[in-house]
Amino acid sequence: MVGASNAYNQIIERDLDALMDRTKDRPIPAGRMSVTSAFIVASVLTILGIAVLYVINPQTAMFGAISIFMYVSLYTPLKTRTPLSVFVGAFPGAIPFMLGWVAATNDFGIEPGTLFMIQFFWQFPHFWAIGWFLYDDYKKGGFNMLPNGKRDKGTAVQVILYSVWTVLASLIPVLGVTGKFYITPISGVLVGILGVWLIYSAIRLYKKKTDKVARQLMLVSVSYITILQVIYILDKFLR
Repeated sequence: MVGASNAYNQIIERDLDALMDRTKDRPIPAGRMSVTSAFIVASVLTILGIAVLYVINPQTAMFGAISIFMYVSLYTPLKTRTPLSVFVGAFPGAIPFMLGWVAATNDFGIEPGTLFMIQFFWQFPHFWAIGWFLYDDYKKGGFNMLPNGKRDKGTAVQVILYSVWTVLASLIPVLGVTGKFYITPISGVLVGILGVWLIYSAIRLYKKKTDKVARQLMLVSVSYITILQVIYILDKFLR
């Protein structure tokens, strides 16, 4: 279903993709695939994705379908109109993170809601870091991905704030207020150390404001969300 969303996105943005170095070699702008073929692929992936998730349970299929709709119908067209597109896109972007829980339990409660919140906040420092070091390339396609539209202190401050909120949300399970989703104090310390790394990287962007530091922040953010999940899983063996 993520593949379907990406395929629809590339159909809609094919002319803009041709303008940017990052995307000009994608199948449609490069001429290796027709729009019709791409639409067929996207449609097949959508149907298969919803069908597979429906077999697991209807709630999972519903959230998956909502994710595709928001990504394609809201986030994609807003990218060239307003920096708020990142906020809108954070909703479908956070849904897959919680789908595993909904798929396993057929229940949407505080546990998957917490997972959704973590992924939601995480996307801002991650995508703003990308928007920072790819600023010139995005500009060619008319995309305005930074909250202030500029690579300045205002944007960097927001990156720091959302990094802090990401870490705080990641630590909520240690408090024992998120139902069956909880972690031990040992894991809480590990998550805290990981969070210091993320926040420190965000502060470096504020101080230096360079593309190199923004790229480093992007890599740190990817490492953060990956290691965080590993800690959550390994924590079950500490109990």
